[in-house]
Amino acid sequence: MYHSWLDHWDERRARRGEEGKKPTDFALDAERAFPGAKKTTSIDEFCALADQAVADPAFFDDPNVSNQGFERLDGWLKFPSDISTDIEQNNVVSAKITGSGSFDQAMVIFHHWNASSRNRQIANFFSQLGITVVEIAMPYHFERSRPGSVHADYMLSPNLGRTIQSVRQAVLDGRKLIRWLKIEGYREISVLGMSLGSWVAGVVAAHDSAVSKASLFLTAGSLADMVWTGRATRLIRDSLEPEIELTDLRRAWGPLNLENYVHSLARPDLDLHVVLAKRDKVVLPELSERFMHRLNDAGARPNILKLNCGHYSLAMPPYILLAGLSLKRFVSRADKSARRA
Repeated sequence: MYHSWLDHWDERRARRGEEGKKPTDFALDAERAFPGAKKTTSIDEFCALADQAVADPAFFDDPNVSNQGFERLDGWLKFPSDISTDIEQNNVVSAKITGSGSFDQAMVIFHHWNASSRNRQIANFFSQLGITVVEIAMPYHFERSRPGSVHADYMLSPNLGRTIQSVRQAVLDGRKLIRWLKIEGYREISVLGMSLGSWVAGVVAAHDSAVSKASLFLTAGSLADMVWTGRATRLIRDSLEPEIELTDLRRAWGPLNLENYVHSLARPDLDLHVVLAKRDKVVLPELSERFMHRLNDAGARPNILKLNCGHYSLAMPPYILLAGLSLKRFVSRADKSARRA
C-alpha cells in the first residue's frame, strides 16, 4: 500500500514538472556540438562526427586552459565559461561555496535537470564534517537561465547538437572549477551528481585525474536510452521519434554515454559510489543495471545503494536520509592514494 502511494506521488511530481513545457523542434546543429564542424544535413553525418568525438580523448579537455577571471565574493564564485553560447547569461558560471574551514576535501555538486534551488541542507551538513561544498550552476540553470524560460530546455532537448554542447560546457565548467580548487589548496576533490548531473559528474570524473571520488545519484550509462524511455522526457521523445530511431540517437549522443568511459571510471585512483531507486520511472532500473554491469566488467567496484523508492521520492525520508548517510560514509573514507601511503 505504501509503495503504491509512493508511485502515485512520483507520478504527480512528474506531471507538475511537465506544466508549462512545450514541445520543441528536432535539429541536428552539429556545429554547436563539435568544434570546427561544418553544418551537416543528415543524421549519418552527425553520427560520424559523434563517433569521432567518442574516440577523441581530448573532446572533453579545455582548449583554452586559463585560471583568469575568477571572482569570489560573499560565498559565491563567478568565472567565465570557456564555451560561448548565444545566451549571454549562460556564458558566466556561478557557484555557491559553503566553506568548512579545512582544505582537506572539496565536493563539487552537479544538480538535477530543471533544479529550482541549490542543496543548502546537503551543503551545510557536509561543511560541518570538514568538507567544503561547491554547488555549480549547470548551463541554462539558476543565474544562467535563458531569459523568459522557466525550464532549462536548452540543456536537454531534441536539438542534438545543443544538448551535446550543453553537457560538454557543463563538463568543461566543472573541470575549470576543479583546477581552481586545486590551486586554492584543496587536497582531495570529490564530485556528486544527481540525475542529469550524474552524467556530467561521471564524465568529469572519467576525464579528470584530480577527482578521487565520484558519487552518482539516479544514474545510468546511455543518455539516449534515458531520454527515450524516461517519464520526465516524454516531450523530448515526442519530437525525436518522427525524426530519428533510437539506434541512431545512441550513436548521435555517444559522447554523452557513460558506458563509453567505463575504463576511465575504473581507474585505480578513483572511488565510485552509486545510489539507485528501484521504482525509478525517469532513469529506468534496467538502464542503471546495464551501466553497473559495464563498470564491473571494466574492473570498477562501485559502492552501490539501491533504495525501494522512485526518482522523485528519493528526496523524501527515510530514503534521502539513507542516501545521505551512505554518501557520508563514502566521502569520509580515506582516499586510495592515502591508503597506499
